[in-house]
Amino acid sequence: IRFVNSFPPSMFSLTNNKDLKPEDFPSDIEGLRMTKQRREVLAVILRDRDHPTANDVFLRAQDRMPTISLATVYNCLEALVNHTIVRQVNLDRESSRYCPNLNDHCHFQDEASGKIHDVVFKEGIKLEDILDLPKGTEISHLDISLKGNFGNK
Repeated sequence: IRFVNSFPPSMFSLTNNKDLKPEDFPSDIEGLRMTKQRREVLAVILRDRDHPTANDVFLRAQDRMPTISLATVYNCLEALVNHTIVRQVNLDRESSRYCPNLNDHCHFQDEASGKIHDVVFKEGIKLEDILDLPKGTEISHLDISLKGNFGNK
């Protein structure tokens, strides 16, 4: 089994920066022209890394860009998802959320708090160890969601 992962190389230096500002982004990421609105939306998602909804992004973006509209935020999110810059996460029938982590991982939603955590596979674990797929299968998208009570270990 082969997993095809397309993490944008231009994003590596920006992925874990809590002090990120929209002006830190290059003018083009993965062929997408980064307008000031797209930069702001991406900065919001990367800054807190808490899987915000479109409405969360909108409210946070308004702090630095008061004239941004909800429609613009939705358009920016769609463009960022379509260019594999962020991942759209759908859990049950809730609003879509947006995740900046494009590495292989699962999402665990804590039922008590509603918070969503990124959970990685243990070192050395391969998908073929837990999934019974035909030989030669290529996985182009991984979407595993878990729900329960998240431990504080």
